[in-house]
Amino acid sequence: MAQLNITLNQEEILQLLSNDRDAAFKELLQNALNSILAAEATAQVGAERYERSEDRSTSRNGTRDRGLTTRIGHITLRVPRLRDVPFKTLIFDNYSRSEAALILAMAEMVVNGVSTRKVSKVMETLCGTSFSKSAVSEVCKELDAQVEAFRSRPLEKRFPFVTVDATYFKVRENGRIISKAFMIAYGVNEQGIREILGFDAYVNETKDTWKNFLMSLKKRGLHGLLLITSDAHEGLRDGLCKVFPDVPWQRCQFHFSKNIAEKAPKKYQAAIRAELHEMYNCETIKAARRKRDEIIDNYKDVAEAATGLPGRRF
Repeated sequence: MAQLNITLNQEEILQLLSNDRDAAFKELLQNALNSILAAEATAQVGAERYERSEDRSTSRNGTRDRGLTTRIGHITLRVPRLRDVPFKTLIFDNYSRSEAALILAMAEMVVNGVSTRKVSKVMETLCGTSFSKSAVSEVCKELDAQVEAFRSRPLEKRFPFVTVDATYFKVRENGRIISKAFMIAYGVNEQGIREILGFDAYVNETKDTWKNFLMSLKKRGLHGLLLITSDAHEGLRDGLCKVFPDVPWQRCQFHFSKNIAEKAPKKYQAAIRAELHEMYNCETIKAARRKRDEIIDNYKDVAEAATGLPGRRF
């Protein structure tokens, strides 16, 4: 199997996850931290749960709940209790300083698979101490199961509004650095909450790769769609027509503005984007068309390519 290692852009991923207020990734983060707390308890007890060992110094005495506020929402951790000595952890003290790196590491685990080295580093950073290989291995096993559950979770809610997009990341594959398409879909459910629905890496954006990605969402139960928003990539449009043929499609305003502005001289690009934004926010279609004609009239002499060829207007 090819070795795949995607280095995610920290700001993009943190921004994306910060907007994801659903329980899915939040639960994954919560479970990961609970697994690390359990590993700390094993180290301090000197034995696994129910294990007989001469190294045992005390025994477990249940757990207590303690909340932790993160940039993707509030989570509740199960803090172990020990019978004869207090349980010690630095997770709550170190979390705020390590949050960005931790969330990014979790995102990379979802894309690339759980890495023993990465998990070991996260545990050491949060807990202020190193762990044995067996302890790290045990946490990795738990995280493997949690990550797979996150990636393949059923999409049981209705998502009326769905957005799909792709960006390119540098990937180390078989010892070479190449570029791959990272496809992502997020939806807004009936309560108005935005949620990451799925993402995956492909060699490129083609009709087949987009169809495969969209089919994976449909097989997991994606339903209730009223509108899909995306850029106008030919492969993506073809995939949407084949997988969700009855769902109306809308071109993404951000990509539309970007495509138009980039055809204009640089000194006019910011102004054109601002005027397009005004057009999008018009209260009626009549007012929007009037604004469109105004933009074309204002820039047709200085940005002909942006306003359209003769006989063709945006």
